[in-house]
Amino acid sequence: MPVSRWLRQHAEHQLLVVAQDRVGRQYGGARPRPPHGPGELFWQRVFAPVYQRVPWSLRRRVLWAMPGSHRQQWTSWAHPPGRRPPGV
Repeated sequence: MPVSRWLRQHAEHQLLVVAQDRVGRQYGGARPRPPHGPGELFWQRVFAPVYQRVPWSLRRRVLWAMPGSHRQQWTSWAHPPGRRPPGV
């Protein structure tokens, strides 16, 4: 697995865990288990709070600078002959 993919998946997961914890704390619902080990501590206590404070314009530039599927140039889908998509 490429590093950029691992980083994205890990960051998304940990941001989700932090959001679930915040919502659980705010509304008195179930909360995820506390961070276990130095890796989870870093992601949940350092990365997530810093990421949430970074302005969106800077986040967008960083995301576009990283390799990944969001940079693929998708081609338009070729419709079968004699058929038109709805609304065209």
